[in-house]
Amino acid sequence: MDGPRVANVERITNETKIGLTLNMDSLGAQQIAIDTGIGFLDHMYHALAKHAGWSLTLNCKGDLHIDDHHTAEDTAIALGMAFKQALGTPKGIKRFGTAYCPLDEALARSVVDISGRPYADINLDLRREMVGTLSTEMIPHVLQSFAFGAGITLHVDVLKGKNDHHRAEAAFKSLAVAIRQAVERTGTNDVPSTKGVL
Repeated sequence: MDGPRVANVERITNETKIGLTLNMDSLGAQQIAIDTGIGFLDHMYHALAKHAGWSLTLNCKGDLHIDDHHTAEDTAIALGMAFKQALGTPKGIKRFGTAYCPLDEALARSVVDISGRPYADINLDLRREMVGTLSTEMIPHVLQSFAFGAGITLHVDVLKGKNDHHRAEAAFKSLAVAIRQAVERTGTNDVPSTKGVL
């Protein structure tokens, strides 16, 4: 119960080849190395890992000659799978997490429930077509795909902001802080649910 929560995931399809290692308990000695072939997506995953307190290595070779969709979606699914694997049976954790994070003029709120029930309500209100080489329509889809892969309930809302880079980054940072709170160990072996199972 007190050891590091770690996972290794390899996910290979006709569209992407992904290798991923996750350590959810590496505060103070984080190692983060991400290469998806999409710079802004790397930046968002790096922000997520950094502020969640994870060590994360994620490499993806995807069909970027088609577009960014498969790489963005599949890396999020793989990350969600790794999160679920690393967490294991959700005992002795807080379960719920809430965070507000600003980035200059932008402000985002994330609420997380390690529920075992995948659900995502994502409202980023992005206005540009692209941020770097990542289409903005894929950014909420990445968060949704992560939630479904992880089997968690996720609400992310950008409350204000004018710059889409800032809006997206604030969203990922608030998610990271909310997740960090939700998976914090309580020192018990209790399942945090009236059902007795999550």
